[in-house]
Amino acid sequence: MIEFKDVCMRFDDKDALKHISLTIRDGETLAIIGGSGSGKSTFLRLLIGLIKPTSGQILIDGQDIVPMSEAELNKVRLKMGMVFQYSALFDSMTVGENVAFGLREHTKLSDADIKEIVHDKLHLVGLDGVEDMMPNELSGGMKKRVSLARAIAVEPSIICYDEPSSGLDPLMTEKIDELIVNTQKALSVTSIVVTHDMASACRISDRIAMIYDGELIAVDTVERFKKIQDARVQAFFRTLRTVKSEKEDER
Repeated sequence: MIEFKDVCMRFDDKDALKHISLTIRDGETLAIIGGSGSGKSTFLRLLIGLIKPTSGQILIDGQDIVPMSEAELNKVRLKMGMVFQYSALFDSMTVGENVAFGLREHTKLSDADIKEIVHDKLHLVGLDGVEDMMPNELSGGMKKRVSLARAIAVEPSIICYDEPSSGLDPLMTEKIDELIVNTQKALSVTSIVVTHDMASACRISDRIAMIYDGELIAVDTVERFKKIQDARVQAFFRTLRTVKSEKEDER
């Protein structure tokens, strides 16, 4: 589905990504983890074509998107849905209008068909009857769900999540993780989840990839990833064990 081939990204005098080569399989959920400034968000921006790499190739369905024009990229982006870190809903639009936005921009569907799709997608994310609500009436978790409903409204084959648990409490984070898993199962999409939350990555992923200081240092299934003896990988798992221990103490 997606392949990065020896991708480098340099901003001024800083190497944000260094020789990244990674294949993302059709229908899998891949979590990309790393600390702040590691390069994981740059990876996502490259994938959706917001920026172009300094060197290397980025293939989606066998097409290299790097040399594409903006018009060509827009056609490729129709295969993608994006769930932003802070939901990025339009404050002046109702929930229904937010979910319908991509359909109105990129299709010639009738109002009746769009209304039906909006209803179906909101139902899929567990939000029935909220079409007429405004974003400022929603909780943080509800906004994330609306953002996902908007992303899947155009039937993408790829869904990208940018820090989906950011700003949420642990209980709501688990619910969003469950939603990501259920969406992948229901739609058979390829999911790329950028996160710093190790517990979340373990719950949702088929594989985990870790970027550290711009380098891809590890890629493997969740169970095998846990056994990688690289000190940088194990540091992330220590934070996970610390969080678990704190929860147990609270109980």
